[in-house]
Amino acid sequence: MSKKDFPKIHFYDQDFVDIYDKTWNWLSSSWINPKNGEVDVDGYFIHPASEQSHLILDQAESIFSTFFLVYSNKNFAAEKNLDYLYSKQEENGAIHWKYDLVSGAPVVDSENPEGVGLPLFAWAEFNLYHKLANKRRIKEVVPVLQKYMEWIDANFKTESGLYKAPAIACGMENSPRANCAYPVDFNACMAINALNMSVLGDILNDKEMSFQYKRMYFGLKTRINTYMWNAETGFYHDLAEDETQLPHKTIAGFWPLLAEIPNAEKSDALIAHLSNPATFGTEHPFPTLSADSPEFSENGEGYRGSVYPALNFMVIKGLEKYQRYDLARECAIRHLYFILEGLQPADGSKGDLYEAYKPNTEGFATKEGDENFPRKRCMVTIGLSTIALMIENVIGLSISLPRKTVDWIIPNLEIMGIEKLSLKRNLITILSHKTSRGWGIQMESEKLYYFTINILDQKKKTLPIPSGKCSMLIDKL
Repeated sequence: MSKKDFPKIHFYDQDFVDIYDKTWNWLSSSWINPKNGEVDVDGYFIHPASEQSHLILDQAESIFSTFFLVYSNKNFAAEKNLDYLYSKQEENGAIHWKYDLVSGAPVVDSENPEGVGLPLFAWAEFNLYHKLANKRRIKEVVPVLQKYMEWIDANFKTESGLYKAPAIACGMENSPRANCAYPVDFNACMAINALNMSVLGDILNDKEMSFQYKRMYFGLKTRINTYMWNAETGFYHDLAEDETQLPHKTIAGFWPLLAEIPNAEKSDALIAHLSNPATFGTEHPFPTLSADSPEFSENGEGYRGSVYPALNFMVIKGLEKYQRYDLARECAIRHLYFILEGLQPADGSKGDLYEAYKPNTEGFATKEGDENFPRKRCMVTIGLSTIALMIENVIGLSISLPRKTVDWIIPNLEIMGIEKLSLKRNLITILSHKTSRGWGIQMESEKLYYFTINILDQKKKTLPIPSGKCSMLIDKL
């Protein structure tokens, strides 16, 4: 598959462009046909296994991967894994966290007997709607998602209104979360899902559905703030069986940002941790465990300090909810430089794209006694950094097909932009460039859309962009 099929990005640092192009080229090797275990673009998007018997489709990875596959100009079906998961829904509404693609059976274990995963389907569907503008899909998936939410309520909701679920269901297997009965990330994800279900109700013009999930969201928001927030630590904590707060600070405590749970005062205290080297402001943002924790490891040791692209994506999207675009961009760029170091090590050795990285030095994380950690060429999550963060936070583009809008936040004037990005049946190009008359923006489109530009937080303007080619001078805005 030629990289010309994918949208092309422009950026002043060519290394960033190269890693973006490489990601698209390497993605096809992670589409596997479960019938024969071979690479097949019509298969499912999973991390390739050495043996066919280990072809596992993971719910969290499937949800996260949609956020970068939507930019593939339909070369890859972003919704393919989700549709597989929906097809596996049981009569009681259950959709499990992992499935064996060969046998089709759910993968459960003694720590997570129900096989529940982070409930984030509605978040993914809301994003798919804005990138693909398929309203019919929303109609089809909403009954599945409603049944799924009912299953979680029936099995995990307690009298306090919070959700009691195994910490392992949140995916951070060796994180020091002993005695955790009420994980902050699981509860925040339920809030995210409820909020997005409410919006899906609005899209379908279903007022009752919208109200039902909005009420659920606000109830959960109140309880998370009441039980899980600690004013002294400025952080959200897991709860023990007796609903008392546990002392550890893990990256799970930042999920409430994405759920828009903290008020201005709480969000300031929480976000301050991301710049504090004693907690989460490490050289490579952001570690999965606070640096002041006794169990924190400079080598990463799995979820005891490693930096994971999927969790960085979550934190950066949370920062956006609070309009902290500068910090989001700065952290995205720093994160990408460390990924580049892993791909092209300074000592000349052969690098790769990895599942996890060290928090304070270059290179991939390690885990004692686990030779398979971290997974190499881990395309199911790395694209969140090299594609989604690159387009949305480094270049600064935010796109909505149903609204016919493209927002561009330009934090500093540089040569950058995107070329031939497919917006349904409309290819668009947006590039900033330097001319003899000053900085300009060059645009090309096949159909009308509305373009909002925000430059250095000083100039903001929305303009209708006609079909064909056009350009504008920034000084004239």
